[in-house]
Amino acid sequence: MLRMKSKKLYIETYGCQMNFSDSEIVVSVMQGRDYQITRDAREADVIFINTCSIRDNAEQRVWKRLRELKAHKKHNPGLRIGVLGCMAERLKMRLLEEEHAVDLIAGPDAYRSLPELLSAAASGQKGANVLLSEEETYAEISPVKYNSNGVSAFISIMRGCENFCSYCVVPFTRGKERSRDPETIVEEAAALFRKGYREITLLGQNVNSYHWAQEDGPVRFPELIERVALVDSALRVRFATSHPRDVSDELLQAIARNHNLCKAIHLPVQSGSPAMLKLMNRKYDPEWYMNRIRAIREHIPDCAISTDIITGFCNETEEDHGATLSIMDRVGYDHAFMFKYSERPGTLAARHFNDNVPEKVKSQRLQEIIAKQRELSLKSNQKDVGKVFEVLVESFSRKSKAHLSGRNSQNKVIVFPKKGYKPGDYVEVKITGCTPATLLGEPLEAD
Repeated sequence: MLRMKSKKLYIETYGCQMNFSDSEIVVSVMQGRDYQITRDAREADVIFINTCSIRDNAEQRVWKRLRELKAHKKHNPGLRIGVLGCMAERLKMRLLEEEHAVDLIAGPDAYRSLPELLSAAASGQKGANVLLSEEETYAEISPVKYNSNGVSAFISIMRGCENFCSYCVVPFTRGKERSRDPETIVEEAAALFRKGYREITLLGQNVNSYHWAQEDGPVRFPELIERVALVDSALRVRFATSHPRDVSDELLQAIARNHNLCKAIHLPVQSGSPAMLKLMNRKYDPEWYMNRIRAIREHIPDCAISTDIITGFCNETEEDHGATLSIMDRVGYDHAFMFKYSERPGTLAARHFNDNVPEKVKSQRLQEIIAKQRELSLKSNQKDVGKVFEVLVESFSRKSKAHLSGRNSQNKVIVFPKKGYKPGDYVEVKITGCTPATLLGEPLEAD
């Protein structure tokens, strides 16, 4: 009996690390139905766009891409196009009714139904499944690392969020928090290590609220991350993202006593203003946040700290903006993701507050924040000149095949001469120079 030819799937991913992890689940589901991943959209039978709704800019990029695919579909009428993820859940009928190129939509909890939705599309029916689940974690699905460097990988440990920050759409697009069985997480980490991966990042909208109930007592995040660290001492473990309210001393102590738990914590502050934090419903004030920073410094003196900052939120004054610049100085962030506020429909802020900071003012404040962080990043990197770090090699340098690029435990990018090393190697590197974004070094000769 002749085997039917595999159909080809092309997938584009927009947004956060969680979306890239979700795309790996999608590929696994589709490969189980005889679809083969391709890197060339022109040869695809199916194109999936995995979307993000956190910022308006990400959504606008998707709308532009859908217009391009609509033109592409005119020359390939058999092509099926699906929109996945947060935009699919949030915009539902608009995608199916206004974007005639779209054949199906699937929300973040509906990826198991993709083969059936495609079958319906093949018979001329547009399909949609955007139901949110209180149980779905895809725990038993082995993600396909189709676009990986072979060194670093993501593992989703939980889904959903219940913090309801006033600016954020995630609780409405990804639903309630639910955690994966810790045994499946440890097994996935061990399997990745056997395949040659040397670094994993545990993912969740708020990993610190991970909670798995069992008869002999709950497993919480500090215990989970130590279990993963014990897979092998040569496996580095990172995590993202943390809510300041939930960063416990137990977690900091776990990181301090395990050398392969990376000494880097991403702790979004969003604003340094008490008034803005209250309006954002962040559930802490600047002094609470600084208490957590002091705890990190006490337990893990060599820990790098990065953050997220939103500027131009509703009613933000120059005084509020100054408070954000001030807390940046107080913490001395090593790195930051910085954004202008963009109103997201359906959020508490969109329903009850006025997006009343002029765009010109938002842009000016953002540039001041970026300049401040550039200054802080350079100062942080200059302190590392002369130090020796263990670097996990990830790839060649973007500028030269004669140099390699990797990261230290503090998640700083380090570039150094190749000298026979390769991705996946651990290399002792002495830092000889820096830019605000990168450390430059020389590998130490092995004894």
